[in-house]
Amino acid sequence: MATSEHIDKDVLSDEIFDVLCSMCKNKGKNTEGEKFCVDCKDYFCITCVQVHGQVPLCAGHKVLDKSQVKSGTSKGLPRAPTERCDRHSHKHIDMYFQNHDNVGCSTCMVVDHRLCKDTFYIPEFIQNNTYQVASSEIQTKLKNIAKTLAKQADKFKQDKQKLLERKAEILSTISKFRQEINDHLDKLEKSSIDEIEDKVKSLEDKQIAEDAANVANKYIEDAKFKSPVEGIDFQPDRTIVTQLEQKKTIGLLSEKLTKTTGPLFQIKGNQSYNVKVSTDKTSCNISSACCMDDGTIIIADNNNKKLKRLHSYNYTVTDDYDLPRSLWQVCMINNAQVAVTVSSQKEVHFISLERKMKTTNKINTGFDCYGLAFANTNLYISDEYTSVYMYTLSGRKLNQFSRDQSGHKLFSDIRSIAVSKDATRIYVADLYNGLIVLDNNGQVITPLNDAQLNGARCCYLTEAGSVLVSEYGSNNVLQFTSDGELIGEVVKADSRKKGIMTVCCSQHMTRMYIYRYKDDNIEVYNI
Repeated sequence: MATSEHIDKDVLSDEIFDVLCSMCKNKGKNTEGEKFCVDCKDYFCITCVQVHGQVPLCAGHKVLDKSQVKSGTSKGLPRAPTERCDRHSHKHIDMYFQNHDNVGCSTCMVVDHRLCKDTFYIPEFIQNNTYQVASSEIQTKLKNIAKTLAKQADKFKQDKQKLLERKAEILSTISKFRQEINDHLDKLEKSSIDEIEDKVKSLEDKQIAEDAANVANKYIEDAKFKSPVEGIDFQPDRTIVTQLEQKKTIGLLSEKLTKTTGPLFQIKGNQSYNVKVSTDKTSCNISSACCMDDGTIIIADNNNKKLKRLHSYNYTVTDDYDLPRSLWQVCMINNAQVAVTVSSQKEVHFISLERKMKTTNKINTGFDCYGLAFANTNLYISDEYTSVYMYTLSGRKLNQFSRDQSGHKLFSDIRSIAVSKDATRIYVADLYNGLIVLDNNGQVITPLNDAQLNGARCCYLTEAGSVLVSEYGSNNVLQFTSDGELIGEVVKADSRKKGIMTVCCSQHMTRMYIYRYKDDNIEVYNI
């Protein structure tokens, strides 16, 4: 655990140094910037400014003392930006876009935010909104931070101890299981040896029992036409070895899911954005959507048989891709690829997101594909009424879930599926039976909850671990724990609006996106 002395240094680094040397900061050092280059718009320490001056391209740059930058001329100079823009590395971050609570450079403003109203030049914004914090308040804040860190450190120690104890338990279980396997192999070996001994003894007894005198002549005659006396043979069951060779471990290790109990997502307002493009032949009907790590959104337009890629800030359609028939559910495979079910064609298509979208591969399932999810290197695909299947990415069927522990049919009308990252939970939105939660063996964890849901249309697993379910009949969105227990209602029912087709969230859980039946708009909710 860090001492309070170390905590003070880390927290107060920005208070001790008004500005940091840009070159030192890039090397992970905190050195006070004593000089400022007007042309580079960067601060330098005494050592680095000498290096800066030795660069031929920088020889004519105007270098000021820090005091000149802070107070400036009679008009005063604002504090200069030093951070580089992630998207435009040759530009400094000097603009603040309040509508999006985001920062960027002047090029970002021209490209993405020229229509935004509340846009500010950061140095002026800081100069006009700066206030002094009393040293006593700083000390109080530091003490509170130190207490919080101390509590976190204690909790970390406790969690680490529990993890080590659990590790010891698992290693003991593996050892016991290995011994159990050895015991079974020993029994198989002994049983095989006993069988051979019994067979040999039986043959010996048979020969001894014969009266050589009485049967000698007959035996000689018979021997002329028969094969020699049968011997014994032993063929090892090589399937045992084959099965052991195919096993990477003697058990399945997985992360234990902690049941998510809340909190209930809170809505802080919403806006609508049009997602129709000029080549659309009819109104949009977004059957599914998924959010990528970079913030872009991929939506499946069932009516127009298209995948569309939406911009992460203004939600305009930046790319669209035609598919041969109506598509249903889309899911993320990795940062550069998604998969989508083409239902009536009985196929799953893999779509590359590099530059323009295009199909790179597809697998045929032999049934109409609807629900789709990807977890732990495998695909989970549902048909419309009876089953959820597990497939490899190459198209090999691994498993099928159709009936519960009692042999009764699990599903009646599957609309959407989701799977936890470790594949220990399978979530199915059934139009008539509600949300069904299964484990990775297909056993029901949560009973069918048709009393809570009126037409479950979409289920979406959030990064926080809870499950969002849209209701087509009651036209609202409910939030459930990872084990299928109801937390509450996120979006209230509104009979004046169309039924909700699908729902998803941004990776950072700051936005929720809703699409309604045959609607050209995406509804963006702040959460």
